[in-house]
Amino acid sequence: MVNYTCKAFSELTLDQLYAIMVLRQEVFVVEQDCPYLDADHKDQDSYHLMGWDENNNLVAYTRLVPKGISYENYISIGRVITSQLVRRQGVGIELMNKSIEKIRELFGEREPIKISAQVYLLRFYNSLGFQEKGEEYMEDGIPHTAMILE
Repeated sequence: MVNYTCKAFSELTLDQLYAIMVLRQEVFVVEQDCPYLDADHKDQDSYHLMGWDENNNLVAYTRLVPKGISYENYISIGRVITSQLVRRQGVGIELMNKSIEKIRELFGEREPIKISAQVYLLRFYNSLGFQEKGEEYMEDGIPHTAMILE
């Protein structure tokens, strides 16, 4: 079972921030073999949805980004991660549903949400109601597509 909590950057404890950075580096830099600057100055203006397992391991995470930070006219969900410890157990769907629910709570029911989806995950995001917008593009050497949930 995964327990979720969401905090603004200024509310994060040092241990929570450290766990977030470790998980993001484990998956995006090491596992995906993609060296890039993860600390992009968007964290301070964002909310951080964290999923913790029964052993207090951070196993799921998203960054909820207000309008005007990643995209001028869109709220965004970014840095979507599930740990290898919980993959193929439905945690990814649960994480995204919790992220959408929290965005609606924080920013309003009617706001569209934009994501930059890795192409291999398009079906996953389609299943949540996101639709492709525009052409495929490369981001940090990985094919991505913009997607919007109206």
